[in-house]
Amino acid sequence: MKYTIENKDKYSILKLKDDKLNELISSDLKSQIVAMNQDGVRNIILDLSEVSYCDSSGLSAILIGNKLCKKAKGSFVLVGLKVNVKRIITISQLDKVLSIVPSISEATDLIYMEEVERELANASDEE
Repeated sequence: MKYTIENKDKYSILKLKDDKLNELISSDLKSQIVAMNQDGVRNIILDLSEVSYCDSSGLSAILIGNKLCKKAKGSFVLVGLKVNVKRIITISQLDKVLSIVPSISEATDLIYMEEVERELANASDEE
């Protein structure tokens, strides 16, 4: 699978370097997301800006990433969706479940905002 991973302080960016997110790639993507999660990464930005096609196995990999990050009390954010990919996510009604923003900078802002919200919630739970 062709991808890059950029690790930052509070999140990692996983960028697919392929134009299709299908059954040939989705199992590798799932494995990579699981490995990142096991390594302690709880905030993942999945950059799909080069992906123009996504099938049900690709959606499954995305949902696993979302589930693992939420379970780790983190955030899973999709960025750079092309029209066809956005359409399949909308048709599947996953746009109501997933965090989707247009750019990496907006994804970063969203992650930092959600981190602050989690810290505040934890602080109020401890009181």
